[in-house]
Amino acid sequence: MLQFERFTLENGLRVLVHVDKSTPMAAMNILYDVGARDEDAHRTGFAHLFEHLMFGGSENIPEYDEPLQMAGGENNAYTTNDITNYYVQLPLKNMETAFWLESDRMLALDFSEKSLDVQRKVVSEEFKEHYLNKPYGDAWHLLRVLAYKTHPYMWPTIGKDLKQIEEAQLGDVEAFFYKHYRPVNAIMCVAGDVTVEQVKELSQKWFGGIPAGEKYVRQVPKEPKQEADRTQTVHADVPLDALYKAWHITGRLTDAYYATDLITEVMGSGLSSRLYQRLVKEEQLFSGINCYHTGSLDPGLLVIEGKVREGKTIEAANEAIEKEIKKLVAEGITDSELQKSKNKIEAMIAFEDMSLLNRANNLAFYELMGDAALINKEWEHYQAVTTGYLQDVAKDIFREGNCNTLFYRKK
Repeated sequence: MLQFERFTLENGLRVLVHVDKSTPMAAMNILYDVGARDEDAHRTGFAHLFEHLMFGGSENIPEYDEPLQMAGGENNAYTTNDITNYYVQLPLKNMETAFWLESDRMLALDFSEKSLDVQRKVVSEEFKEHYLNKPYGDAWHLLRVLAYKTHPYMWPTIGKDLKQIEEAQLGDVEAFFYKHYRPVNAIMCVAGDVTVEQVKELSQKWFGGIPAGEKYVRQVPKEPKQEADRTQTVHADVPLDALYKAWHITGRLTDAYYATDLITEVMGSGLSSRLYQRLVKEEQLFSGINCYHTGSLDPGLLVIEGKVREGKTIEAANEAIEKEIKKLVAEGITDSELQKSKNKIEAMIAFEDMSLLNRANNLAFYELMGDAALINKEWEHYQAVTTGYLQDVAKDIFREGNCNTLFYRKK
């Protein structure tokens, strides 16, 4: 059981405190309730651009990293389609440095053409390196557009189009910041050998004076039920044919999510999984294969992707996957497969909890989902999944009309 306490500042900033007396370190995690799904379709990539801009200096602190390094700390951030997350770890005795740094960049960034220009170039280079010039780099762009027709999950966090990042204007950037990066849209978790009173005092001192901002009310268009299978073929300069198949699944806060997670474990997680054993080892159709899901808050995707082995056809590879899916739907899984998958997930949860930073990060995320206490019920949800329920969920996911297939062929 992860213990925590919570309080809320007058400006709406939600604060969680997780006490761990066994560590000389302190961790601070600040989660902003904004991701790529909150962007305008003509201004995508902004949430991710902000992840970079937040390190470009704030109103009173020209350089974020320097004072943190002097305090013996380290930091990083990440953006998803759902959230933007910043985290810091540093020696407990220097904890106030984190409050100082994070509060200043929540107060106001150092908005300047120079800072925007620098970060815009960084993000543009990242776009080119990972999505345009890398083999299979645009596969997820293509797959998202194939699977989603109305929901903003149709574009990745990097953005829909490089041009939109290159054309980002200072006014657009400032407006995005003051709309989303406000105390009322943020959750902070402080973890370490601290007291609630200590965290309250520091939170009030450093964050209390920041204007609350307006509560962002999300109005994201719902993706209609997919009724017909979709396929797309592309040709690119790649070493092997690749196959990507995606099916719509339920959102993160449903019972079916846990069964879906277990399905991906059984089918394609690791060398003992069904797809690896059958299609890589035995039939030698793929050089490698994976099955996973996007884990998104709104209804996401379950994906099977693999590189087709030289000398084998992409059609045969696709048929073989379809055959394994049909077998899963018709026969379900065995008790031992279910137990083995549950054991792996239990070990993964335990391993994650070992890290102070992970605990701070996860508590903030569960608070965003409705209540940080949900973190202590995760394992119960997995335990409740039976082979029968898992088979029902598989039938629902792998129904006719719900599949999106991308044939990524080498030229």
